[in-house]
Amino acid sequence: MLWRRITFLQLAFGALGLFGQNANSRWWAWPANPDPQAAERGKSVFTAHCAGCHGAKATGTAKGPNLIRSRIVRKDVDGSATAALVRTGVPGKGMPPVPLADPEMKELVAFLQWTLQKYDRVSFGVPAETYPLERLLTGNAEAGKAFFSGAGGCTSCHSVTGDLAGIGRKYAPVFLQSRFLMPRATKPKTVTVTLPSGEKVSGELRTINNYDIVMKDSAGQTRTFDAQTTKAEVQDPLAGHIALLPKYTDAQVHNMFAYLWSLQ
Repeated sequence: MLWRRITFLQLAFGALGLFGQNANSRWWAWPANPDPQAAERGKSVFTAHCAGCHGAKATGTAKGPNLIRSRIVRKDVDGSATAALVRTGVPGKGMPPVPLADPEMKELVAFLQWTLQKYDRVSFGVPAETYPLERLLTGNAEAGKAFFSGAGGCTSCHSVTGDLAGIGRKYAPVFLQSRFLMPRATKPKTVTVTLPSGEKVSGELRTINNYDIVMKDSAGQTRTFDAQTTKAEVQDPLAGHIALLPKYTDAQVHNMFAYLWSLQ
């Protein structure tokens, strides 16, 4: 489910949140320690009832989401939420109810918890360019188009007939996703410094901290200002993308990817 927020963090920042972090800093609950034998039996339960849609390793397919990234599974320390979801299903999304008996359900939960720990404790590095399209292309392109043109505010900077024309064929799928979540800056950050006199000086931002503001002005000269006595307004070309990162839902990321991929 969340190849969006996590691949995005893995790719955009180098190790998107899941890998190499302290458990206390994560936004999800660390799963309970499962019984290895129960987890092994649970693998058979998962294979029989779940793998057809969610993949043999629970990492998702075109039919079903990635359970390694599922908020429900990750926050479900005691297994109750997972059990309820499995038994009731999600009819609106094609998931039928699976009436497992309690022993099988406990084994299934143990397998999922064991799988989460396995994936979280191993860094896989940057995914290969050949990462399957079907694992990413699970959203609705029309819904992605609506978000792009509406709530996402993307049209204020981008055009599907301009800079994004043919974007779907320019990158491998896994890199296309990371590109829209956190693209590389093609323009530097700029800063406008207001001096105590009211004079404004603008230029390319070099560094800024609690003490100094360093810029290269329009004449190409490096200038340093006292951060305590001036006011700085930074203009970041990627500000819109950064603002969206904590706001994206899983569905919106999948839908956006589907829409951008359709721009062949």
